[in-house]
Amino acid sequence: MIVMKFGGSSVANAERIRHVASIIKTYADKRPAVVLSAMGDTTDYLLEAADLALTGKVDISNVEKLHRDTAKDLGVAIDSVNELLDELKFLLTGISMLKELTKRTRDYLVSFGERLSVRMMAAYLNANGVPAKFYDAWDVGFVSDSNFMSAELLDEVWKTIPAHLSDYAKGKDKNIPIITGFIAKDKNGYITTLGRGGSDLSATMIGAAMNADEVQTWKDVEGILTADPRTVKNARTVAEVTYDEAAELAYFGAQVLHPRSMNPCRVNGTPVRVKNSYNIDFPGSVIVAKHSGERPPVTAITSKKNNIVIDLVSTRMIGLPGFLAHVFNQFLKWEISIDVIATSEVSVSLTINTDKPLDGLKADLERYASVDIKRGKSIVTIICDVARSSEILQSAFKVLSEEKVNVQMISQGASKVNISFIVDDAEANTVVKALHKAYFGEN
Repeated sequence: MIVMKFGGSSVANAERIRHVASIIKTYADKRPAVVLSAMGDTTDYLLEAADLALTGKVDISNVEKLHRDTAKDLGVAIDSVNELLDELKFLLTGISMLKELTKRTRDYLVSFGERLSVRMMAAYLNANGVPAKFYDAWDVGFVSDSNFMSAELLDEVWKTIPAHLSDYAKGKDKNIPIITGFIAKDKNGYITTLGRGGSDLSATMIGAAMNADEVQTWKDVEGILTADPRTVKNARTVAEVTYDEAAELAYFGAQVLHPRSMNPCRVNGTPVRVKNSYNIDFPGSVIVAKHSGERPPVTAITSKKNNIVIDLVSTRMIGLPGFLAHVFNQFLKWEISIDVIATSEVSVSLTINTDKPLDGLKADLERYASVDIKRGKSIVTIICDVARSSEILQSAFKVLSEEKVNVQMISQGASKVNISFIVDDAEANTVVKALHKAYFGEN
């Protein structure tokens, strides 16, 4: 058994649905369970409809047109889609009367995107001789807490998912399950959404719970690349990365799976493969617990722009018990996450990425140290074998010296798979290109 996950752009219209259906059919003998996101812009349309409902007007025309036109183009009957559209209109009527949109109601509203998507795909597959059945996530055992808009799956899903899908995995049920990503239900029966990376998490949770041969996430690139191809034209596919490396790549700007989505696979080592939906024969990249062969010194280079560097300097507080606790408590108070941090005897430097005003945070930090805030900074990260850090940094600083770029901060991740340093936004692309050339050559 395998799990296949397709994002919203992959099922954005009738043409894309046909293409994805052909991929599913190609892998039918591997007993795929398919996880889908909402079609194209559906989620945006739903949120726009909610905003309109708050003003007293109910209008689902954008959502309705997209799905009716797609069904007509595909030549499929959509009774189940029509039922959901009626339910959606009823929900929006309630919002328009109450003039209120709670987090719980918002999750209910957003769920219609994925629920419409799986019904459309199942209808098309069945109409073309591929037996399939759509499932809302709770129909296959997805149970979460009640933290609406950012719910976490409960531990019991490790048992409830196999209980619902075991017949299919054993071949007793011939219908390919087409399952909604991103959503679940809490113990009270209320619909929840799983937050950032939710659809990927749905797929990896099914894969891990079912001990699948692998989880496949389908994109429009040739797997995980050595750099962003928009910056480095000759970026190449990385055949194999570890969960830790993939997590760091995602965190520092690469378009890979969200780090939290890999947590289920870490439990039993279920591999995750990133494949290109436009080149289905290409193996892509596989994410595993540890490298199968010799670990390369450098796996990839990524960058994350528009960061803010905060320098804290205090000759009286640093080194005293509790200083860093005081500092971190201020970031907790203002709900701002820290990305990279470096310390010395009398200073702490850290980066954040936020649009929030910083006046309050700055005032609180100044109780403990002098504060200097610098904007327009980029985090350039080398995903690498930190055991070879001297060799890697020697090459890096030679390149930076040749490019006349001064590093403003450097940090080695606790995961032992990355080294990050800070440069100006204007220098980031140049640095990434130069480092890529140094580590991977011209071609």
